[in-house]
Amino acid sequence: MHVVRLHLMALLATLTLSGCGYNTLQTTDEQIKSSWAEVLNQYKRRADLIPNLVNTVQAYAAHEQQVLLGVTNARARVGSVQASPELGENPESFAKYMAAQREMSSALSRLLVVAENYPQLKADQNFRDLQAQLEGTENRITVARQRHIKAVQEYNVTVRSFPSNLTAMLFGYQTKPSFTVEDERTVAEPPKVDFGSAAPAAVPAK
Repeated sequence: MHVVRLHLMALLATLTLSGCGYNTLQTTDEQIKSSWAEVLNQYKRRADLIPNLVNTVQAYAAHEQQVLLGVTNARARVGSVQASPELGENPESFAKYMAAQREMSSALSRLLVVAENYPQLKADQNFRDLQAQLEGTENRITVARQRHIKAVQEYNVTVRSFPSNLTAMLFGYQTKPSFTVEDERTVAEPPKVDFGSAAPAAVPAK
């Protein structure tokens, strides 16, 4: 009798899944995976630009070792965090990865400020190509992060709302981490990569 009751409960649960958010949980979960994969892809694209960017700047500003080393070390710290699809599921790993990315953004900003002091560097075609690629990548990062924020928000609302929260508990769905207020502020104000303004006087080499 107990076994029959369990089967009836399972059947009832199956018949009511479509009305309790199961399909929405599946859809939004897949959207999160897809949007997170794109975030990782764009961050990787940015990281791949760093070695050439550092080498190009170094050719004109070799004495700016502290800034150059800062970018290189920041890239290494980003690489030390395994950028896998599962990373987006773990709040602690997610926070660690995003902290590394914020450090990378800060180091890049300092490098670009230094570049402003070298007119010959700004006129270098290779540097200008890297500038264009970096600007495009920063824009794609902004879009990818905005999509991920929206996907996580829709999923978390489903997990927390009644009656879909019951389905979420039944199948082990939990809320997922998203970008912090600081991250979202960065999304709203992406780093400016613009060397079109008049160049200041070059800083003599030490």
